[in-house]
Amino acid sequence: MGGPPVNAKYIILAKFEVDGIAEKSDIIGAIFGQTEGMLGDDLDLRELQKIGKVGRIDVEYEVVGGKTYGTIIIPTNLDKPEVALLSAALETVDKVGPNYTKIELKEIKDLREEKRKRILERAKEILLKWKETKEVDSEELIKTLLESVRVSQIISYGEEKLPAGPEVDSSNEIIIVEGRADVVNLLKHGYKNVIALNGSKIPQTIINLSKKKKTIAFVDGDRAGDLILKELLQVAKIDYIARAPFGKEVEQLNSKEIVTALANKIPASDYLHSLKSLKKVEPQISELVKSVIGTMEVIMLDENNNIIERFPIRDLMEKLSNAQKVTTIILDGIITQRLLDLALEKQVKNVYGYRLGNVTNIPKEISIYLFNEQGIITPYEDKPK
Repeated sequence: MGGPPVNAKYIILAKFEVDGIAEKSDIIGAIFGQTEGMLGDDLDLRELQKIGKVGRIDVEYEVVGGKTYGTIIIPTNLDKPEVALLSAALETVDKVGPNYTKIELKEIKDLREEKRKRILERAKEILLKWKETKEVDSEELIKTLLESVRVSQIISYGEEKLPAGPEVDSSNEIIIVEGRADVVNLLKHGYKNVIALNGSKIPQTIINLSKKKKTIAFVDGDRAGDLILKELLQVAKIDYIARAPFGKEVEQLNSKEIVTALANKIPASDYLHSLKSLKKVEPQISELVKSVIGTMEVIMLDENNNIIERFPIRDLMEKLSNAQKVTTIILDGIITQRLLDLALEKQVKNVYGYRLGNVTNIPKEISIYLFNEQGIITPYEDKPK
């Protein structure tokens, strides 16, 4: 729906109840559709978003007993009278899809007041800590010293003198990374069972270690990471694969990103299976999928994979309703039952999305593909034959 305004002054919070099951996109679509033209062009939601007067509309919801309950969140830097009008217009939305809906204003938060409170609290903290500057500096020095000690623990391992942590020998599990900088970063964050390939050729030391220890290949979230994995899997026994977030390198990751990447590691067998599945996906499609990640956009393609149109996800149902000869849809969002029903009607063959929503009927005529934040595509196979 576009980004929130840089200097949002207020946040409209409205609670809602839908007499049925609804997705986030359905609720937002109903808001846009039923308020369009109600208050004139000056207060049209789409126009207000274009000029930065209204930010991205968010919806937090849950389904209980066949009904959908939640909160609508709208940031804005309109003036008070306009905010009041917009809030009143929001309460007139009475249907989401075929289901009766009730929306009621819960609160209008004044962000400037919130900021004033934070400024006062921060000012108190600054005054209290003013006399503790030396202690803070000492703590920072200790932190720097500890990091230096960890980095100094790097050793040269094996005949190839590979950069490694001090616990490669003693640990039952090792983390294999690309280069010395990756080892340094993981050591800094407390991982001592790490060892680097240190080059494009896979060292014999790594091959030997993989035969007697559990191994995690931890690679960059880019094309180079794919190539290293390909080489590594051909000659070494790899048990698990972990990847940095898309577009990032292991040496750049902070502690939280490292923990998340390692926690989300997948068995190497699953990765190899996904590679076999990817052979069915044309390289052009794979690149388009990666280009759409994080954009909240949709790409529609014809039968020759030519781009028909690229647009914000909020316009998907309207655009698809009016489109002709669409073969493939790639969306940075959730594949819903409503979308699949319309896609079947429009004779769409392939739908790529971030996640499958609450879908009860998957048309056998449509192939569904799901992708993750790294752009790895997996066919969704649980559909009628």
